[in-house]
Parts: sequence; structure tokens; C-alpha cells
Amino acid sequence: MTLKKYGIFGGTFNPPHIAHSILAENICEQLELDKIIFIPSGNPPLKNSIPAKQRMEMAQLAFSDNPHFEISDIETKDLDVRSYTVNTLKKLSEKYRNDHVKLFLLIGADNYLNLNKWKDPGTLFDYSEVVVLNRPDFELEDHSSEFKDKVKFIDTPFLEISSSMIREKVLNGLSVKYLLDKKVEEYVIRNNLYKNP
Repeated sequence: MTLKKYGIFGGTFNPPHIAHSILAENICEQLELDKIIFIPSGNPPLKNSIPAKQRMEMAQLAFSDNPHFEISDIETKDLDVRSYTVNTLKKLSEKYRNDHVKLFLLIGADNYLNLNKWKDPGTLFDYSEVVVLNRPDFELEDHSSEFKDKVKFIDTPFLEISSSMIREKVLNGLSVKYLLDKKVEEYVIRNNLYKNP
């Protein structure tokens, strides 16, 4: 049986925007992945956070049109249990154990530099290949880390688009056209998200 390669892309997706899609498509091609699984996190203790249900719904709207993208509720279906990446990877490994799947955990530069603060960081490598998304202007390989020899670095496009920037624009009544998928933009407007209560 042919080995399948799945990328794991976690985040709050508050909201999911076009840079997430562009980045995921680029990674899919570079690593020759069969699919990327987007995993919205549970209710994080962040300012301006909205319920996991709404972030899941927006992720479905943003990513479901791409046959190589999948959205998982593995971290949002039980919000009473705190989600840790290592536990999520363990559950996914168990789910796919009979399917000849190799998991690739996709993390950004900031997460790589703080990996030692994660829960059981060394165990991540038992369940996945950890791929660090390096920006063209940021030489991550030059930063010392106990995990430096274990991770794989790939260069990805750097797009100066962030969820926080989009939330700020909505709050100030500015256009977010082209920054969000049209369906996500309509969802944000329809549900009056990111505005002062």
C-alpha cells in the first residue's frame, strides 16, 4: 500500500484568511502531501476570541472547496478537555494507524523558537515529522534549539496578512475584501463578528 502524507495545520483561525490557504497550498506542493488537515483549536484564552463553533464554521467555508484540504474538529468537539498538540497527534496516529499514513506537523517560526515550552515536545517526533515554516528573510537554521537536528525547514512565502489585522479592520469599519474568502467575509458580516458589543 502506498504511503499517504498528511500535513497537520493547527491554529485559532480567528478568522481563517487567504494567507492560510496560499501557505497550505504551497506546503502541499513542496512536501507532496496528499492532504492538509486544518485543526481549529479549542476556545483559547485570547482577547477577541470567538466560540470554537463559529471558527469551525468559518474554516469549513474557507477551506472545504479544495479537495486537498480537510477540516477536523478533533480539538473543538470536547471543549472541557484542554488540547495539547502532542495529544492531538497521538489521536490522529491512532485514527490512521491502519491506513499507512505519515503525519507532518506544520509549525511557524515563533512556535519553533518556543518548542521547548510545549507539552512533551520531544514526543511530537514519535508521531510526526515536524516541519518548520521558514520565512525567506528569517534564517531559522541559525537559531540554536535542542530540536534543530530533528525538524525539517522549508521556505514559505511571507504574506503580511494576519487574523489580528483583519479583526482590527472589521472593528474600524474598513474593507476586508480579498483578504478573506467571499463566503467567510459574508459570514463575518452576517454574524456581526469582531465588532464592539
